[in-house]
Amino acid sequence: MGDVGHSGVKPRLNISMIGTRGVPARYGGFETAIEEVGRRLAARGHQITVYCRGTEPQQRQREHLGMRLVHLPALKKRSLETLSHTALSVIHALFKRPDAALVFNAANSPLLPVLALGRIPAATHVDGLEWKRAKWGPAGQRYYLICERLAVWWSNELIADAQGIADYYTKKFSAPTRLITYGAPRLSSESKDRIGELGLMPGGYHLVVARFEPENHVEMIVRGYAQSNAKLPLIVVGSAPYAQAYTQQVHEAASASVKFLGGVWDQELLDELYAQALVYWHGHSVGGTNPSLLRAIGAGTAVNAFDVNFNREVLRDSGEFFTNSQDVARLVEQAEHDRNRVQSRAAAALERAGDYDWEKVADAYEALCLDLARKKRAFSARARSAVLGIVRRPQPAQEPVAKQ
Repeated sequence: MGDVGHSGVKPRLNISMIGTRGVPARYGGFETAIEEVGRRLAARGHQITVYCRGTEPQQRQREHLGMRLVHLPALKKRSLETLSHTALSVIHALFKRPDAALVFNAANSPLLPVLALGRIPAATHVDGLEWKRAKWGPAGQRYYLICERLAVWWSNELIADAQGIADYYTKKFSAPTRLITYGAPRLSSESKDRIGELGLMPGGYHLVVARFEPENHVEMIVRGYAQSNAKLPLIVVGSAPYAQAYTQQVHEAASASVKFLGGVWDQELLDELYAQALVYWHGHSVGGTNPSLLRAIGAGTAVNAFDVNFNREVLRDSGEFFTNSQDVARLVEQAEHDRNRVQSRAAAALERAGDYDWEKVADAYEALCLDLARKKRAFSARARSAVLGIVRRPQPAQEPVAKQ
């Protein structure tokens, strides 16, 4: 690896991205960030290694958008899946000795000392307030709270994707973070009539895209919609492999006008669903800056969101906010009654999306990795000096010269 020397040329780094399901991005915010950032860093000449899990052998790619993919197994149990896969990924990285490691999810922080033993500097993307997620019982919540503290102790750098998360770590731990948000992809408003395949028309439906988890408030949105005098259908995209009881609650709250599509992996169709909705409903409350929300504003779609600081941070004046099903019912009727207001908010959302640019996000990650690589070189230099100091034969002490 070169240095940023007198020529001003940036070195080409070997960067490992650890702790997620990997790419192609088909799951959540971490995977989206890795795909968008990794592809850009690879295009700049950096060697990007992404550790992946959960794919069948015949689906395993060796490369994706310039990124090298390493597929490793994981224990098929919710509480151990992430950590078991990350443990194997960290061991693999020890043999590859990258210049920098980006570790996603504070739950992986117990493995940071292993990277340190291998002299691999690491930044931890701490994500949102995971201990608040209802899917974790008391033991899981305590584990996440402990991991937050370990991430502060053992990371070379902490990454926050929202100012609210950065403020949380400052207030609780007096710990500095690097604020690096996600980008908002610009989605075309031109209809290719993919939604026509579902019997939908532009501006003729409400939309929810979320995993079915209590902190995403899908049930609240569905129940509020069902209580309203809505004329347009509510389209719900998403599911949850570990939340059967909550999924049942969501379906029981629905009226006949709620259409459940399950997971939609056709990106063109999903993009058009975002772009042609009258309103996108966003119930996420604990995950920091959410890629689904950014996708909606990048599509130029008006957003009604659960009232939490992360969502207000993104939407500012373009959003309407709810805290219960009664709010949802009121906002459903308001949106269908006052389309001029909806269109005005949609334009404001699209303008706000300009502040979330993936190229700038990639710039920030590149700067972070360069700083991490400098830490590695400084550590190696100190280690070499220490070794030389140990093995260098001590010089005999000179006798003092007597004064005449």
